[in-house]
Amino acid sequence: MWKTNLKVMMVGVGVIGFYTVVARIIPQLQSDVPESIDLSSGVTPEVLTAAGETLYSGAGGCTACHGLGTRAPNLLTDHAGEGTIGQRCGEREPGVDCKTYLHNSLVDPGSYLVDGFTPIMPDASRQLSNDQLWAIVAFLQSQGGDVTVTAADVGSGETASGAGAAGGAGAAGGGTFSATTDPGQLLTENACIACHAIDGAGPPIGPSFDGVGSRLSAAEIRASILDPNATVSEGFEQFAGTMPTTFGQQLSAQQLEAIVQFLAERR
Repeated sequence: MWKTNLKVMMVGVGVIGFYTVVARIIPQLQSDVPESIDLSSGVTPEVLTAAGETLYSGAGGCTACHGLGTRAPNLLTDHAGEGTIGQRCGEREPGVDCKTYLHNSLVDPGSYLVDGFTPIMPDASRQLSNDQLWAIVAFLQSQGGDVTVTAADVGSGETASGAGAAGGAGAAGGGTFSATTDPGQLLTENACIACHAIDGAGPPIGPSFDGVGSRLSAAEIRASILDPNATVSEGFEQFAGTMPTTFGQQLSAQQLEAIVQFLAERR
């Protein structure tokens, strides 16, 4: 009897050991909450610029178009011999200074359409709060120009031209990156609805979120978020490469799964 019990125990230990090794081989998602960026009153130009760079490269989704030179003008490098955006922003519109031009181009991009490009950029204030918008302006000014954004701009709640800020209702309050796991809020904060329609409304830059669960499995949805350029949905070939590839870094594991399960249930 004891021999049988010993064999059962050895098999159990072997099974546990095998799956322990397998678990260590599987890549693990970082589940730490995103670091908060404080853009409160009194913020310095240096902090604004750093925060703007983080937003520009991540949640703002700017690099998906403003780095290719095909869907939108290059901003961090020369465009049409006019220099970087910080060098040319003050010359784009007569009588409009650089700071005003950059901010207004974020909240009303159709009014400053550059020749040769189509109006595909959405109103950034739908996804970003007022202080996040100003942080991006500061970062863009720093690309070859002087940063004139101040704490007064950040705390004003107004656009560069003096009008009330257009939105940012869905963005993280107070200019921070939220640690929420609410999928609706995450889709707004990470600018997903700037390209993907939901509930029958939104731009057709990416496939609609409506019915996505009947088209893709949860695993396929997850893969499309982490590696959006691996496959391109039929009918959206012209927008290939638009979606940022940084969501695996800016979302925690819990946030990613909240989005995946929410979309998988949309049938």
